[in-house]
Amino acid sequence: MPSTLPDGEPAPLDGALPDAALAAAGRQPFGVYVHVPFCATRCGYCDFNTYTAAELGGGVSTDTYADIAVAEIRLARRALGAAEMPARTVFFGGGTPTLLAPADIGRLLRAVADEFGLAADAEVTVEANPESVDARYLADLRAAGANRLSLGMQSARAHVLATLDRRHTPGRPQQCVADARAAGFAQVSLDLIYGTPGESDDDWRASLDAALGCEVDHVSAYALIVEDGTRLAADVRRGRLPAPDDDVLADRYLLADEVLSSAGLRWYEISNWARTPAARSRHNLAYWCSHDWWGIGPGAHSHVAGVRWWNVKHPSAYAERLAAGRSPAHARELLDDEARRWERVLLGVRLVEGVSLSELTASGRRAAERAAGEGLLDPASYAEGRAALTLRGRLLGDAVARDLLD
Repeated sequence: MPSTLPDGEPAPLDGALPDAALAAAGRQPFGVYVHVPFCATRCGYCDFNTYTAAELGGGVSTDTYADIAVAEIRLARRALGAAEMPARTVFFGGGTPTLLAPADIGRLLRAVADEFGLAADAEVTVEANPESVDARYLADLRAAGANRLSLGMQSARAHVLATLDRRHTPGRPQQCVADARAAGFAQVSLDLIYGTPGESDDDWRASLDAALGCEVDHVSAYALIVEDGTRLAADVRRGRLPAPDDDVLADRYLLADEVLSSAGLRWYEISNWARTPAARSRHNLAYWCSHDWWGIGPGAHSHVAGVRWWNVKHPSAYAERLAAGRSPAHARELLDDEARRWERVLLGVRLVEGVSLSELTASGRRAAERAAGEGLLDPASYAEGRAALTLRGRLLGDAVARDLLD
């Protein structure tokens, strides 16, 4: 959740949606994202909408946040009217959601169930930092209704973690995975970052090996991005740290795919690998497939039937609006058919299934034919009417998507 909010048209104070969106609500799968904006410390590379206790000041805290967020869940139900929209996925992200007590996460989940209903097989994911949970916490979190855990491992090397300002020690994520399994979590995912200044090829391979040693169901591997306004960006600008090298990042990606695939994890989205289709992140797939979701929390983004909106950033402003009975939405945009097609192509081409050639214009189909000839799109999938990336194509995925939208 980037910290910079886009421009848009004013959002209604009561959170009301256009009639056309209300009429279409419930036709697509529906999920709920709950943003928890608290962190114990700020990582130097992160530009997400998060706050430490010192940055927050008074008014909002981990103790009061659940009550505030429940108010938005109830507002969401009113805004969506009578549409039947049971939540198929609920995702607690951050920030560090596990700075909330498990009972508060359970209370937020119950509010979603009370207002919308939960699908019988709902995926309920909670992100966690390894230093923010222990065996007791994870047992309580599982009892509260979470069934999928996503741990921010990032690296297995102490010097890489130090550069990223991560507080946990090597080996701690592995213990957390074992504790999560003992608590009854059927699905556990690890997040890794590659390309950190000072990271070697051996460091990256050690991180991959450590993740696989946990026997997790899912791994996400992201290239380090130097975001404007972060401490990392300042260090790179002043020459204290080198910027990530594109060729190195490409080599690290290729190594990740080789190691993870050899261990039985298959890519299903450019940065994500899962042991089985059932282990894929259903919540994130909903984003990539342009489904509907309501984002709860400061800075959270939502999308329902072609209407996208985003909440005010600061937790205090968020709390004040809800206390006054107003929507926390900062602004919104109404997507026309062409904008929605663009998004389907941009997001869909990232998936292993690719995107249907029918989504492309005549010039886009010509670009797809060229890309297939250049080895960027899978020839077999292309023959079946889909634009699906090859391994080489994944390295150039953004450029391929732009060409398809030419």
